[in-house]
Amino acid sequence: MTRNRLLFGFTLSALGLGALAGCERSPDKAPEAKPPAPAPVAEQAPKPPASDAEAVAKLAAHFFQAPRNAAPLPEDTAEQVALGRMLFHEPRLSKNHDVSCNTCHGLDTFGVDNKALSEGHKKQKGSRNSPTVYNAAHHIAQFWDGRAATLEAQAEGPMMNPVEMAMPDAKRVEATLSSIPEYTTRFRAAFPKTGKPVTLANAARALAAFERTLTTPSRFDRFLAGEHAALSAQEQRGLEAFVTTGCTTCHNGPAVGGASFQKLGLVEAYPALTDAGRFDATKNEDDRGYFRVPTLRNVEMTGPYLHDGSVNDLPTMVRLMGRYQLGRTLKDGEVDDLVAFLKSLTGELPPAERISAPPLPPSTKRTPKPDPS
Repeated sequence: MTRNRLLFGFTLSALGLGALAGCERSPDKAPEAKPPAPAPVAEQAPKPPASDAEAVAKLAAHFFQAPRNAAPLPEDTAEQVALGRMLFHEPRLSKNHDVSCNTCHGLDTFGVDNKALSEGHKKQKGSRNSPTVYNAAHHIAQFWDGRAATLEAQAEGPMMNPVEMAMPDAKRVEATLSSIPEYTTRFRAAFPKTGKPVTLANAARALAAFERTLTTPSRFDRFLAGEHAALSAQEQRGLEAFVTTGCTTCHNGPAVGGASFQKLGLVEAYPALTDAGRFDATKNEDDRGYFRVPTLRNVEMTGPYLHDGSVNDLPTMVRLMGRYQLGRTLKDGEVDDLVAFLKSLTGELPPAERISAPPLPPSTKRTPKPDPS
């Protein structure tokens, strides 16, 4: 496998697929003369020599390193994780008792609902695509504009968002949870050192503890760990192209992304871009058109793509990013190799007993009633 030249010409954006692009490949070196090999029994992509696989893995290892802080956090307890799992599936955290976190971030569908824009309270739609919750603990910030610095801060936002779960205020959330005896018991067990365990902040803390367990190891990780047969020859070519073209400028670290903010339309203005991106959170004009880089883990399963869900398929997304982030028209072979590598990032979901909806406690006469208004 011939090494490609590093291209440092551009700082790559990473929206949807961020800085994906292929690279021009130089002709392979002619092999030494050997006797003709027998025809293969079945059609199968040949595995590259071990030395090439090792070289690709070594090249990639520079960019996909361990997280700065381990997830879950040492202070996360089993009681908090169990409570967070319940709250993640709890529709009574919404005004009309019909929207839960799992509604838009389906844990059995890789943390998304595969819709361009999700439906919240009264079927209202927001203006941005719902990103996956899997591997989100490794992000620099949450939401496309990074307005929440932590998972805890992110967990509070949708409950009070009038388009999403539409709770009027924190008191309503706390009154709902406090009215259900089992939740009162579970909050006391999860937060034994607090005088008032049932609070919005503690609900967000439990949700974050649960979300820190949502990771999806993949064949890519096995490859990096030394199991070089975990990736096919084409997937390794795609990984090599991903690294040598500079995609790792933005898509790096344990989540293969999520660690920075980048501009959409870096080389050429992205057409019809009206979302101000991070500017909405910072009011800094320099942040206009910048978005938090998404994780590429499970990207095969988490479309549609971009902040507005406007791109439906992965090859199209790769081609668009090649043009608008790199100023290149990618060849079919380049796109095919990159897409093959991206599919190797599809991981294993946690066991059903960890992510499926648990039995939820019944409401009481004191529980606030659904309110569709």
